[in-house]
Amino acid sequence: MKGECLCGAVKFEIKEQIRNLYQCHCSLCRKTTGTTANAATLVRAAAFCWLMGESKISSYKKPTGFRNDFCSLCGSPVPNRLEGTGVVWIPAGLLDELVESRVAVHLHTKSAAPWELDSAECIRIDGGPDSVDTLNQLL
Repeated sequence: MKGECLCGAVKFEIKEQIRNLYQCHCSLCRKTTGTTANAATLVRAAAFCWLMGESKISSYKKPTGFRNDFCSLCGSPVPNRLEGTGVVWIPAGLLDELVESRVAVHLHTKSAAPWELDSAECIRIDGGPDSVDTLNQLL
């Protein structure tokens, strides 16, 4: 299975089946992704290889050890090897193929943003807003 960042400068391949996905709802993952949770998977380092673009990867590391690797051109989070392990963290949204796996674990749910919960009144649109009227419903 292959994956890439938004601009395609960073590409990688996973040579094993992805078994599980997880979503982390902590404040660090929200800030890293700009959304409610960070959907990702973990793979053995031996099953992961870069195809191109390693030189385009920038990294930010907090004093606590939390690390965020990202494409220096488009800002997409990119895979990173978890220090002291034989594991690579893979952002699920970068995968080019549809994954049959489902989210098996939700982490840090006590830290989840209060606006994350769906309500019965929530508008659901199958595609993007198709008109100004539809877009105005989102305001």
